Amino acid sequence: MAFDLVIKGGLVVDGTGAPARRADVAVSGGRIVEVGQVSGGAKRMIDAGDRVVAPGFVDPHTHYDAQICWDPAVTPSPWHGVTTVMLGNCGVGIAPSRPAGRNTAMHDLVNVEGMSFDVLDRGISWDWETFPEFMNSAERRGVAANLAFLAPLTPFRYYVMGDKAIDRPASPAEAARIAVLLEEAMRAGAYGFSTTQLPNHIGHQGRPLACRNADAAELKTYANVLKRAGKGLIEIALTQQMSVLSDENLEVLHALLQESGRPVTWLSLLFRDDIPGACDDSLRKSAHLTAMGSVPQICARPLTRDMDLRAPHSFLSFASWHTILNKPPEEQKRILSSQAFRNQFRQELKGPAQFTGNWDLMAVSEVGSTALKQHEGKTVATLAKERGTDGVDALLDFALEDDLRTEFAVAFLNTNQEGVAKLLRNTTTLIGLSDGGAHLGVLCDAGYTTYMLGHWVRERKALSLEQAVQRMTSEPAALFGIMDRGRIAPGLAGDIAIFDPATVGSAERGVKRYDLPGGAKRFVMPSQGIDYTIVNGVPIFENGEMTGESPGKVLRS
Repeated sequence: MAFDLVIKGGLVVDGTGAPARRADVAVSGGRIVEVGQVSGGAKRMIDAGDRVVAPGFVDPHTHYDAQICWDPAVTPSPWHGVTTVMLGNCGVGIAPSRPAGRNTAMHDLVNVEGMSFDVLDRGISWDWETFPEFMNSAERRGVAANLAFLAPLTPFRYYVMGDKAIDRPASPAEAARIAVLLEEAMRAGAYGFSTTQLPNHIGHQGRPLACRNADAAELKTYANVLKRAGKGLIEIALTQQMSVLSDENLEVLHALLQESGRPVTWLSLLFRDDIPGACDDSLRKSAHLTAMGSVPQICARPLTRDMDLRAPHSFLSFASWHTILNKPPEEQKRILSSQAFRNQFRQELKGPAQFTGNWDLMAVSEVGSTALKQHEGKTVATLAKERGTDGVDALLDFALEDDLRTEFAVAFLNTNQEGVAKLLRNTTTLIGLSDGGAHLGVLCDAGYTTYMLGHWVRERKALSLEQAVQRMTSEPAALFGIMDRGRIAPGLAGDIAIFDPATVGSAERGVKRYDLPGGAKRFVMPSQGIDYTIVNGVPIFENGEMTGESPGKVLRS
């Protein structure tokens, strides 16, 4: 018998947590057909004698919704062994959308996910109106990796309510119409819906993202859609204060779980040095909901991002910064120069927020003016000391002197090694939060899978190889109901990652490329040690390059 592909002699880590074993893997017709000692010929043979053969990684939290229009390969995720990505997270997206709503949808992505309006305006094809049409559009273009979709609540509310979606909860009649659209999306194969209650999720014109206005009665209507369907899950960005689960958050979680009868994955648990017990407290408080399907998402990497003050995503938990969103540069400069703005920001820094005002954690990454080059690498605390002022004035004055071109690197979460390792070992959590496709101008965490294997498995030995692979394959696949992926076994999809355990990894920070529509900048994370990423039996990443093949599928629940 001639197979399409045989991978010979690799160390197979099958995704179930079972001990690794030497075996061959044969694939035909996009499916794994044999695992063990395979005899017979093959159209393609890969010698994996000194490599690990694992299921392709499943990334449960991306924002590639727009990027699939100009990059169906969803790079850089496949560089890191990722074969399936979940789109439509955090309640923000671009479908359904009428022509009149496109401008608002794009500005929502600018403010919430740090995307460039010019890139979106150039790159989005808008060859759909409804959500099923959006999924079909992706399928027509062809994809390298597999795409799975959540239905993001904000565009659904806009579609029914128009601009009123920004101002108030839906009426019962409006909620019923939105529920019909969600049912349509579920029938088309969506894996559930997503929403947010985060205060820093600010949409068009600095207003709260539309889905934040959904009240308890409205959310119950949508949760009931999943109960009737008997499938899917809910993703919700939940905590007003990062990693701190309030009593109000617990009530929301319980209601969504009860009314949907389905899992709810919520954002997020990231280790905080300023509140070191926050994650443990939140896990303890939500333990009674675990049996109902409550699953917090965690991140494997330190959260470090670059930011300029024209799009200050790290500061959007502060109301003062909402006033500069979507404003022309000269208006932004006027606001940032004003003493009233600065005093309000100082006052807000005294309260709970993602950034606590520790200016040692913010540094000048890159400047636009050659006259300021000597300051690259300095922290804002150092600038403040040199100038004899506080961090607020040092930050704002320096940025204004550079015509707001300065990029600041901010490291503020997940920097404690032992704290993060404890979260990674907790199997009631879901490893995700790559945000692939989002915040392209400031960070790239899409390489979390190789970081897990290099940093946490090989270097820190926080998890075994088998545990780490299971956490990134069968666990997310099972949670979302993608039952034919995430494991290596006969009959399942031929999604496979082959890597060198001695070198696999990724850098601490991304590198810049200028390959977005219009030549705009993005950060990407190069991978190390990934030999092959194989989707449905076809290599899409090989020898450090994408192959140009498009064997991926739009997965449908």
